[in-house]
Amino acid sequence: MYNNIKIDNTFAEAFPMKASRLIITAHNIKWAREAANAFCGFATSVIACGCEAGVEQELKPNNTPDRRPGVSVLIFSMSSTELQKQVLNRAGQCIMTAPTTSVFSGNFSDDKINLGHSLRYFGDGFQISKVLGGKRYWRIPVMDGEFLCEEFAYKSKAIGGGNFLILGDNIDHVLKAAEAAALEMNKLKNIILPFPGGIVRSGSKVGSKYKSLIASTNSEYCPALKGIVKSKLSKGVNCVLEIVIDGLEFDDISNAMKIGIKTIIKKKFPGITEISAGNYGGKLGPHLFYLKEILK
Repeated sequence: MYNNIKIDNTFAEAFPMKASRLIITAHNIKWAREAANAFCGFATSVIACGCEAGVEQELKPNNTPDRRPGVSVLIFSMSSTELQKQVLNRAGQCIMTAPTTSVFSGNFSDDKINLGHSLRYFGDGFQISKVLGGKRYWRIPVMDGEFLCEEFAYKSKAIGGGNFLILGDNIDHVLKAAEAAALEMNKLKNIILPFPGGIVRSGSKVGSKYKSLIASTNSEYCPALKGIVKSKLSKGVNCVLEIVIDGLEFDDISNAMKIGIKTIIKKKFPGITEISAGNYGGKLGPHLFYLKEILK
């Protein structure tokens, strides 16, 4: 027990993914944010979105390639092909369309993703390129001037599905605890919390009674089902919220989980009785995050 909160002797189960980081800059931070938020829209879960994406951090002008205000975003997918598709479509429809923006790669690897290499054709033959520091950049004419775009983004190995569950007596108490944890976790680099506000209520399990669905509600943690399924919830638990973490490395996710859980423990939120995690017995993914080990 930590401040009267039980930490389950269990683990969060995560799986390999592919990821890329993009740096979006603009004339001011407002438009960098607008482009980043649009890019990350409808990207909460690979179950139906094709990718998971989120804002990693805001960047000062001295930390961006063109010395303008910027935002770094991370995007994750299960396959290289899908990641390529999502990066290109979202960059073209959500970044190039936003006033004053430019986009650059924020990581590097041997695995390239077409960015300006494909988006240049929007220039209808008027696009031009320049090589600086061994990288090629494309200048694509648009109605407010030029859209500057690095030729390639890059993909690297990553991990998706780190998580923990917050159990408590009612939605007010559990939501406050989850919000506080998400706030602290969102300050970290190399991770994102892909769900709205970093919090998900519709936790899922693999499979369904309906053959067309690959996932369905995590019935063991649904308070309304305590009387009709083999529930993992004690009598006083009436609300469960989950925080899901995607990260570039195992230690990035482990550290984020530790900070999130310790935030809840230290602030002594009323009504919080237990911290647990979602797993499938180790059958879904090779990356296991043991809660008690993380908190040591």
